[in-house]
Amino acid sequence: MLLMPGCSRKPIEIRHRPEIKMLDQWSDTEVDDGEVLSHWWESFNDPVLRKLVEKGLEENHSLKAAAARLEAAVAQARIAGADLLPSVTAGWNASGQRQNFIGLPIPGAEEQVLSRTFRSFGVSLDASWEPDVWGRISAAEAAAIADYAAVEADLQGAKLSLTAQIGKAWYAALEGWEQIQLAERTVENYRDTAERVRSRYTRGLQSSLDLRLALSSLSSAEALLEQRKQQTDLAVRQIEILLGQYPSAALEVAQQLPPVPPTPPLGVPSELVSRRPDLVAAERRMWAAGARWTQARKALYPAFSLTGRTGMSGRDFLQAFNGNFFIWNLAGNVLQPVFQGGRLRAQIRVQDARSKEAASQWASSVLQAFAEVETALTAERFLENQERDIRTSAQQAAFSLRLAVDRYEAGLEGFVTVLEAQRRSLDAESRLLTLHKQRLDAHIDLHLALGGGYELQPAKSDAGDSERKEGSS
Repeated sequence: MLLMPGCSRKPIEIRHRPEIKMLDQWSDTEVDDGEVLSHWWESFNDPVLRKLVEKGLEENHSLKAAAARLEAAVAQARIAGADLLPSVTAGWNASGQRQNFIGLPIPGAEEQVLSRTFRSFGVSLDASWEPDVWGRISAAEAAAIADYAAVEADLQGAKLSLTAQIGKAWYAALEGWEQIQLAERTVENYRDTAERVRSRYTRGLQSSLDLRLALSSLSSAEALLEQRKQQTDLAVRQIEILLGQYPSAALEVAQQLPPVPPTPPLGVPSELVSRRPDLVAAERRMWAAGARWTQARKALYPAFSLTGRTGMSGRDFLQAFNGNFFIWNLAGNVLQPVFQGGRLRAQIRVQDARSKEAASQWASSVLQAFAEVETALTAERFLENQERDIRTSAQQAAFSLRLAVDRYEAGLEGFVTVLEAQRRSLDAESRLLTLHKQRLDAHIDLHLALGGGYELQPAKSDAGDSERKEGSS
């Protein structure tokens, strides 16, 4: 029986793995298919963003929680693998007992009770072991190792997601700062216009309607300025939360949005499955589901166990260490499930269904990942075209505003035309800033969809053995 366990351990296979058609290249064939960048934020050449990302990876509390889950998964894998080895415990026991003999008089001491004291001391070594004859325990170990590997991939995915959140929040704050500058200039322009209209009104050259329209536009611009300040304040506080800091809005953001970097190398679609952390985690959960199905199926087979005990026992302390008082016990048993109301076979069906679920979730995640890359590619192109058109619109709106003011001063246009030109110019410049920030977000989304270049090592079959070598306790 001792020779059988090594013959029964077979590699765990993924069950119900669907076939997914993958293209040889992405739809944007003009992009280089070289190696994906490992640290995408370096492509922005933004030293502040680099420092924020580094600090976030060190201090973010959600990331620390994910790391703690990984530690728990490592310990759980060790627990599952421990059943493959014998369990040994050492013990020391001491006991005493006094027995009274009532009704047995002692000559000369009739009033006393006859008694006797018993003492026992012993040391023992107990061992038990269930040989993994059919591979049920090793399947449980394989499932735990696959779970650990999935949590490890989840941690890498959390890191990648955190860097993207920091990048987007940082550029949202920079956009907010530029929107504030634009809103302040707009307030000054509206205030100057209102003063000129007021001057013309006091001289009887302007109607009260124009003055009220000018004052209304000024108040709206001031309200917009407060709104921009609030949006920027929220973005800054979000960054501080991501960095694990108190959200005091103390972070300095007085700088302009950077230019959008060129489209990064994409690799080929087939590489995405092994590079994106979420896809790696989904695949490893398929492994875990397959291992648990194997574990449930092996539970139908007989279970063998060996138990043994050895030690020494005596009536005093020294006898407990005397070889003449050596004792031992050895027993073996076999348990074969006979009738359990269909529980074991139902458990097999449960694990088979969960294997199908894990496989379907993996396939869905793969297709969604491909869609995210393709969508990010097209978004960059569409947003670039929109930004070009809005830039032209902003230039024309600025020219129209100057022309409207000149014609109004010359008495050739009404004040409503000036207000409309001011509104169009403000909207175009504000939309230009928003579109530029959206392009930066799309660029970050593309890096995120590509997996950011994080390299994850595949789970090794001997991971449980390496864990066991660290300690047997």
